[in-house]
Amino acid sequence: MSTPITVTGADTSTPLLDDVVEGVVNFNGHPVHRARSGGWTSASFIIGVEVAERFAYYGISLNLITYLTGPLGQSTATAAENVNAWSGTASLLPLLGAFIADSFLGRFRTIFISSLLYILGLGLLTLSAVLPNLECKKAANGTSSSCSPPQYQVILFFFSLYLVAFAQGGHKPCVQAFGADQFDSSDPEECKSKSSFFNWWYFGLCGGTVVSLSVLTYIQDNLGWGLGFGIPCIVMGFALVIFLLGTTTYRFTVKGDDKSPFVRIGQVFVTAARNWRTPLSAISLEEEARGTLPDSGSQQFKFLNKALLSPDGLKENDKVCGISQVNEAKAVLRLVPIWATCLGYAIVFAQSPTLFTKQGVTMDRSLGLTFEIPAASLQVFISLSIVILMPIYDRIFVPITRAITHKPSGITMLQRIGTGMVLSILSMAIAALTETKRLETALASGLVNDPEVTLPMSVWWLVPQYVLFGVSDVFTMVGLQEFFYDQVPIELKSLGLALYLSIFGVGSFLSSFLISIIDNTTGASGQDGWFSDNLNKGHLDYFYWLLAGISAVALVAYLLFTRSYIYNRGNMA
Repeated sequence: MSTPITVTGADTSTPLLDDVVEGVVNFNGHPVHRARSGGWTSASFIIGVEVAERFAYYGISLNLITYLTGPLGQSTATAAENVNAWSGTASLLPLLGAFIADSFLGRFRTIFISSLLYILGLGLLTLSAVLPNLECKKAANGTSSSCSPPQYQVILFFFSLYLVAFAQGGHKPCVQAFGADQFDSSDPEECKSKSSFFNWWYFGLCGGTVVSLSVLTYIQDNLGWGLGFGIPCIVMGFALVIFLLGTTTYRFTVKGDDKSPFVRIGQVFVTAARNWRTPLSAISLEEEARGTLPDSGSQQFKFLNKALLSPDGLKENDKVCGISQVNEAKAVLRLVPIWATCLGYAIVFAQSPTLFTKQGVTMDRSLGLTFEIPAASLQVFISLSIVILMPIYDRIFVPITRAITHKPSGITMLQRIGTGMVLSILSMAIAALTETKRLETALASGLVNDPEVTLPMSVWWLVPQYVLFGVSDVFTMVGLQEFFYDQVPIELKSLGLALYLSIFGVGSFLSSFLISIIDNTTGASGQDGWFSDNLNKGHLDYFYWLLAGISAVALVAYLLFTRSYIYNRGNMA
């Protein structure tokens, strides 16, 4: 199975018909007609794949802390650090996957190979969860004194877990970029559909998460981890089949014969660095000689304009960068402040599958007389709020704001991201107040020293912070996806989405780092720290207030940088 890498000869030089989409080909390398390719038909296959893949991924990640503190016997702080480290790695590996896809394999091949590795990783993970049961049976028969998993099974578990993260690193950025590629930005109707695609993409993602939280967490907590990990493996197999079924409808972006975009952008920085002694007046003369009119983009990051000049004064083709090449480099550099200031949001985002879940374990989770809600399944309220709000946003909010602002997406991408950041700060404040209430309940009930006893406080107290998480995701998460896809050069769309994912990877590592530092500081000399294994003696509320403060500082910095941000294309301003 192969995908077209380059298209040369008659196919690219022959004048295209009106209904032929320029810049893309079908699986066989031939021009594609608009009515018979791409659009929502192809996107539906790809969204279906994402629903299945997210079901599998979140079926592992959202209840992972329960497995680590249960069958593997880790402490709360250690388990939270491990979850954050794994989540961070899973969110950073898309940078590698995107580089491989954009430079070598292409998105289709990368998705296919990553899916196979995904299935293998999930299969091994299932095996690692089943094997400890054999040891427990031996212990029950008196042939062993312990049913703790032996070291080789722990190693197998973590190897499998990180294989899943590696596979996800190739799958995640390419599937979303490939889905967005199915819409032609030069066509007004398809341009609007592309903006909606990111909304419905996240809607489908959360749909898979809802099912995962509703079904898999219950299976894992009550029927066994082997079955709970095995089902995602089977679902991922179906996802690969769904993806291949849409092959004949997909649009494949034509890859030109120019230098690699990574080489082009890197050359700008290298040439500008070599010309660091060149005065700005020489750049102005060069721009004037080229007949280039100064604009807002040329005045930003002016030091990169030095790449327009050859280091040795000779205008050789391999040493002088073109204006479009310099603009590409500037477009990537403009993303850095936005990326950095969104890390505060990412640190907050890391808390729902870790500390929020541990809070829920201590509270009254009974539903009726016999059923007990799994603590991890409370995260379903994040996804439910997204599933409910996303259609309202796309079908009501966007048309109303579009009529007012005359922008295709209603509000700008940066405005959307900032709105969600405000809501995430509010969610942390509510989480801190709720935790204070939980600690007061433990004290009033005399249960501070009895962490195994359920507190007389309903778990529904946690719902508002989960719901606000979901509402903030509708704005910030989807806004970041569209922003980082739209604002990078066309050959780097996978890398753009990988940059968006890396925000949450670094955020997870920062969260793990904060937890480690605070736990070592506040838990020194045998004292009960903020993250005490007995949460009734801990102070998660202090940590939540700290995160709210960090996020507030990040928001102020974000607003300062967005004031001077120049969109890559004028129609997105």
